[in-house]
Amino acid sequence: MTRSLQEQFGPIDIYVFDQLLRGNLSPGMRILEAGCGYGRNLAYLLRAGCEIFALDADTAAIEHVRQLSASLQTGLPPQNFQVGVIEQMPFPDASFDAVICSAVLHFARDEDHFRAMLSELWRVLRPGGLLFCRLGSRIGMDFQRLQGNIFLLPDGSRWFLVDEEMLLDLTEELDAVLVDPLKTTIVQDHRCMTTWVLRKRNG
Repeated sequence: MTRSLQEQFGPIDIYVFDQLLRGNLSPGMRILEAGCGYGRNLAYLLRAGCEIFALDADTAAIEHVRQLSASLQTGLPPQNFQVGVIEQMPFPDASFDAVICSAVLHFARDEDHFRAMLSELWRVLRPGGLLFCRLGSRIGMDFQRLQGNIFLLPDGSRWFLVDEEMLLDLTEELDAVLVDPLKTTIVQDHRCMTTWVLRKRNG
């Protein structure tokens, strides 16, 4: 029986789905999701035979992902899914073909914390690998600045928000290739979410 799209892909982020459609994430790849939550982006990748690793600070979320992997009979060891923080990940350098970090970086406490997380995401990515980030930004809406890059959102949340200049400067700083132009979704009167996709140069 043919699976429905929902059964195949689950509640995957549509922008991660876009990377699948374009072949930037594909079966056989070694992929880390940093800040995986309950695995909304992982169901299809686990089923497709990717070698998945995941990290989250929430113990219950990691236990859920372990159970998801086991239920799909992936054969992946439970140790692939670890409790931890992005700024201090337990994985060796250049370990992954792709790293996904979706809706996490805007929870940085300040610029030092943001840069520490980004540095770790980049460290564990192999040369030629893909870094997919989706994060809160100020591209398209104005927000009240509280301190530094911390802004107050309409719902009372305090987020670390980037802008176009900062993302392009960071791309240059990392000597990365910008895979796509920056793409921002404005959620009316609530927030802006920007997709930032980089490739690590070989050599």
